[in-house]
Amino acid sequence: MKTYLDCFPCFMKQTLKSARISTNDETKIKKLLDEVGMMLKDIPMENTPPETGAIIYKKIAEITGNNDPYKKIKKQNIKEVLALYPKLKEIVKNSDDRLLTAIRLAIAGNIIDLGMDKKFNIAKDVEKIMKQDFAVFDYEEFKRHLDLHDEILYIGDNAGETVFDKILIEELPHPVTYVVRGIPIINDVTIDEAKYIGIDKVAKIISSGTTAPGTILNLCNDDFIEKFNNASMVISKGQGNYEGLSDVKRSVFFLLKAKCPIIANHIGVEENDIVLKGINVSR
Repeated sequence: MKTYLDCFPCFMKQTLKSARISTNDETKIKKLLDEVGMMLKDIPMENTPPETGAIIYKKIAEITGNNDPYKKIKKQNIKEVLALYPKLKEIVKNSDDRLLTAIRLAIAGNIIDLGMDKKFNIAKDVEKIMKQDFAVFDYEEFKRHLDLHDEILYIGDNAGETVFDKILIEELPHPVTYVVRGIPIINDVTIDEAKYIGIDKVAKIISSGTTAPGTILNLCNDDFIEKFNNASMVISKGQGNYEGLSDVKRSVFFLLKAKCPIIANHIGVEENDIVLKGINVSR
């Protein structure tokens, strides 16, 4: 997915928000805004938004000296969701379609997005999404791929929602490899957080190596690219991964909540819709 003009104000909002979390030094914040503003004029529109995010967050770390400004917030989000985990497992256990319920929960977890300028309430938003209709619902194709293939590459997104991913992984019938970011960026999941949540008990964890808030193949390591190209089935969580992978030539199933109007328009849905979308899958 390319960059749109409406992405540029969002880049600056993200810069200011992250800068204020990173430091109280107004001089550093002003310098950061100045430098990012100058950088943006040279950003090609053909770049995906997460590619620009990688440049911005590298600059934030460079100027503020804080390479993981969302660390405390991520821990709080994880703690809050882990407290809900037993209840969420009961919801799946008591449902008529355990797999579909687990998919809904995985998408519900996508509300935990600190890169967006939106507030969320985890418990209330989960309850709402569990009753919400899908705007895109490629569930039959998803199940067909599960029947046809025997391994799954699952690309994670935000740290807190990884708890929801774990619930879905526990309902999948095949071995799963779970993919995390290469470095801390916004509130995206890294190896340490995935292990803390217990993903290593239900899946193999690997890093994509990406330095962006999304899976950008030319920023990923060779090991991940090989696994991505050869995986029987790929599940991709969240907006950042959609932005990076929406144009790939292989089949991918995207699970996300369309929190951004640009992404919603690109998919062909409304803002705040929930999506289970397969690309390059036969129908």
